Amino acid sequence: MLTSSEVPLPPASGAWREGDPPGRRRWYERAAPLALEAGGELPKVRLAFETWGRPAPDRSNAVLVLHALTGDSHVAGPAGPGHPSPGWWDGLIGARRALDPDRWFVVAPNVLGGCQGSTGPSSPDPGGRPWGSRFPFLTQRDQVAVEADLADALGIDRWALVVGGSMGGMRALEWAVAHPERTGALLLLATTAAASAEQIAWANIQLRAVRGDPHWRGGDYHDAGPGRGPHAGLGLARRLAHVTYRSEPELRGRFGRTPQGAEDPWDGGRYQVESYLDHHAAKLVRRFDAGSYVTLTEAMNSHDVGRGRGGMRAALSRVTAPTLVAGVDTDRLYPPYQQAELAAGIAAADRLRVIESPYGHDGFLIEVEQVAALVAELLGPAV
Repeated sequence: MLTSSEVPLPPASGAWREGDPPGRRRWYERAAPLALEAGGELPKVRLAFETWGRPAPDRSNAVLVLHALTGDSHVAGPAGPGHPSPGWWDGLIGARRALDPDRWFVVAPNVLGGCQGSTGPSSPDPGGRPWGSRFPFLTQRDQVAVEADLADALGIDRWALVVGGSMGGMRALEWAVAHPERTGALLLLATTAAASAEQIAWANIQLRAVRGDPHWRGGDYHDAGPGRGPHAGLGLARRLAHVTYRSEPELRGRFGRTPQGAEDPWDGGRYQVESYLDHHAAKLVRRFDAGSYVTLTEAMNSHDVGRGRGGMRAALSRVTAPTLVAGVDTDRLYPPYQQAELAAGIAAADRLRVIESPYGHDGFLIEVEQVAALVAELLGPAV
């Protein structure tokens, strides 16, 4: 068993790299440069994605699943070569589950700007060097534009369902507003029509933590050796984010003021809750890229479905798909009033649904049975 001093140092980036095992990934490569909403273009774009099930002859059974900030295409399945973590919504896809591959063709892309096989700061530019600091600013609309290209490549004219939570919910909403004719049903979980001042404020602290790490090197750290990446800054950002993802009652009941094992907090030791945050920070730096964290966080800050569309109300009026919007009752990062605004503004939406959970924002990931019930309302029950 390795001691703490023998644990291998993390690589400069936890991104998937060329030569790593592909796992279940497939790839889509865009033939033409991608024009970006903020100006400029990406000359070469690739999306990693995973699928479950088979498309019907008319492609009418396709479901699009969109991940949150530190997720990826690996929605279901074990960890293994090419996949550092098990599926983040593993209980949703499988035989006799809400998204049964015998019935549905499920597609999950790794978002543009991400780090698990899609084009992002850690991936090579046309000259073969990591993009790093030269990677352009992205918005949710840029990301959805590439996902629409992927749908075209797969022959999918219309998704039976588009579903996402948190950042994935932002993109799901953008799908329904930008491509109403291609969105057959819509499930929005723990998300918002526009990033709020408080959400931007939390994000600002995380961005400063990453950029303030001396190993950040302006974003050009990808050639650094093990242990020489911006791990401290990314880990600090993850600690802060994780507190906003959970609820105070859960942390109080789960950890209280208990010390970690035999450690003495009065003599350099930690409380259990501090050990918990350290654990999540250490996991993230081995499977994620700091540049992608910055790129995707800034894209979330840019989210405003009403931008250039006459405001939020006018934008939401474009949604024609039968819609369910659900919030988590203990969510302090994306509080339920934001989902209530979505449900009220989308004419095709039913009443606001509430996921009951002690886990805060992460409840949309943890309370799989409640999410599955919402999927069943839109697609019909699992057989």
